Parts: sequence; C-alpha cells; structure tokens
Amino acid sequence: MKRFRLYIFLVFGFLTIATVIAQPNKQRELEEKRQSILQEIKQINSLLFKTQGRKKSILTNVEDLNHRITARENLIKVTNQQANFLTREINDNLEKIDALQKELEELKKDYAAMINKSYKSKSQQSRIMFLLSSENFLQAYKRLQYMKQYAKHRKEQGESIKEKTTLLETLNKDLTEQKDKKQALIEENRVAKTKLLNEKKDHQELIRSLKKDEGKFSAQIRKKQREADAIDRQIEALIKSAIAKSNKASGTTKTVKTSATFALTAEAKALAASFTNNKGKLPWPVEKGVVVKRYGKQQHPQLPNVTTFNSGVEIATEANSKARAVFKGEVLEIQQLRGANKAVYIQHGSYITVYNNLISIKVKKGDKVSTKQEIGTIFTNPTTGKTTVKFLIYQNTKRMNPADWVFRM
Repeated sequence: MKRFRLYIFLVFGFLTIATVIAQPNKQRELEEKRQSILQEIKQINSLLFKTQGRKKSILTNVEDLNHRITARENLIKVTNQQANFLTREINDNLEKIDALQKELEELKKDYAAMINKSYKSKSQQSRIMFLLSSENFLQAYKRLQYMKQYAKHRKEQGESIKEKTTLLETLNKDLTEQKDKKQALIEENRVAKTKLLNEKKDHQELIRSLKKDEGKFSAQIRKKQREADAIDRQIEALIKSAIAKSNKASGTTKTVKTSATFALTAEAKALAASFTNNKGKLPWPVEKGVVVKRYGKQQHPQLPNVTTFNSGVEIATEANSKARAVFKGEVLEIQQLRGANKAVYIQHGSYITVYNNLISIKVKKGDKVSTKQEIGTIFTNPTTGKTTVKFLIYQNTKRMNPADWVFRM
C-alpha cells in the first residue's frame, strides 16, 4: 500500500513538472508560429501586391488575394490560441496569488505570535536564568537545544515570509504583463479581422467577375496547364537522356536494369545518402520568397470544374533575385526550354534539383556547386512585375514534392 502511494505521488510529481515545462514551450511555439505568419504576410504584400500599377488578370488577382486571405486567417487562428492560452495562465496565476496571500497571512500571524511570546519570555526571565534554573545538566542541555531550535525556526519563518513576498511580487508582475500581452493580442486580432473583412469583400467582387465569364477563364487555366505539361515533358525527357548518357559513359549500361536509374559510383551513393538525410532541412532555392503554387493536383477554389497539376513549387521573390543551389552537387545540364526561359539541373547522386525560369546563368555544365551557391538570375515578368522561380526535385525519374524536403516550405 505504501509503495502504491509512493508510486501515485511520483506520477503526480512528474506530471506537474511536465506541465510546468510544457507551458513556456507552448507559448514559445505559438509565438514563433505567429511571427512566421506575420513574416509571410509581409512577404505576400511585398512580393505580390507591391506593383499595384501593373496590369494583372482577374485570375492572378484572385490567386494573390487567396494567399493573403489564407495567411490572415491563419494569423487570427494562432492569435486566438495565444489569447486563450494566456487566459488560462492568468487564471492559474490568480489562483496562485490567492493561495499565496492566504499562506502569507498565516505565516505573518504565526511569526507575530512567536515574536510576542519571545518578548514576554524575555520580560519574565533571562535566558541565563532559564538555563540556571534547570534541575540537572540534561535538562539544561535540552533547554539550550530548545532555545536554538526556537531561534532557528523564527529565522526560517522570517526568510519564508521574505521569499513568499518576493514570489507574490513576481506573480503580480507576471500577471500584469500577461494581461497587457493578452490585450495587445486582442487588439491585433481586431485589426486583422477588419483587414480580412475588407480583403474578402474585394475577393468576392473579383469572384463575381470571374463567374460572369467562367468558360473563358477556365479555358485560360487549361491553356496554361497544357503549356506547363509541355515544359514538364521537356524536363523529364532531358533527365532520362542524361541518365542514359551517364550510364553509357560509366560503361555500366548492361548492369543497369532500366534507363530510368543512375548507375552510381561509391562517391555518388554517399552524396545521395547525404541528400536523403537532409530531407526537411534543405534551404530555400531563393533567399527570400513565398510559395504561390504548391506541388500536386489541385482543384481551383473558385472554378469547381477546373483542376490543375504542378510538378514542383512556384516561388515569388524580389526582382533580380538569384536562384541558389539547395545542396552540394554537380551541374548536370543547362536547358533553354521551348516556350519558357532557362532551367538549371543539379545532380546530387541519384537526386536532381531543377531551377526553372532563369534568364542569366552563373554556372556551366560540369561545375561543382555548394549549398546556397548562386546559379542564376530569376526572370521578372514585364507585364505583371512578378518574379517567380519554379523548383522541382527528382529521384532519378521519380518526381518528388519539394515541400517535403525544404525547411518550412
């Protein structure tokens, strides 16, 4: 039974400690998320809405507003979570303060009684007389120990009052800061909701225009998809050709089961393994940017009969920005795509990263490149003013989702 009670006590203790540790971690996690979203909104405004004078199609305007509305909704959600978490912390602190105040009152009452008793004791007889009046040595020793313990207890009581007073002051200070922070978050949410409401009004106006001529806009999207598919076919044809040439040059063509797989040297295998181990940790292919089109099949949010497929991710960035290698490797090929700009292919063992929509190239075929090395300048559309790079990842001929590989994409 005793062992069971000890077990329960230990479990409760561990849970209490875990809760105390988890609270600041949760606060930090929410604040990091909020700051990340604020930075995303800042980049969206800077990269997608800075060229208000440019002629943008209704489709482009709708897409841009979609990004901003989604980010704004995420910000409101996270800010609400922070405010709710602070409410719980404030309530916890209020309970602690109330309990501490009661405890402090009891301590002060006991301490006052102790001082009063000590004063009366002094007025009746001195400590020496108290000791000398002992009947024997043992009694005198016990009385001396009692006086020492009494003095020690009084000192401990005084220190406890001092510590708890300091703790109470700290809790009151924390409480004030928490209330101020919660009020700031509430105000931030109010401003965000007002902006969101205005953005949604603009968004609805654009959607009404879109719906009036749904057939025309659907045809435009499908045309762009066909153009993107044609570029994808060029990219994939080049990769297959590069694999075949590499295997032929290595003299291992007969040992390779299919032309869709690189025959790797020991060094190339080690590089591929290193690339694999960095999944989710790779840097962005641009120094500053926001994803405007994600990987995979997606249904158009406003045109339910239209679906699109993106073989990589498209990132909007600043004018004259440079594309940069996400990992060390070797320039496999530089290709001038038909109906598009240039693409740089970098091989990392069995992996290939592709950087599409470049206008000037800073590397050449066969160059060894390092992580974050600049490889070329990204094209800026003179009509829309947008600067976007399309980034793709392949393992041999298998297409991968870049968001699984790049840190916080």
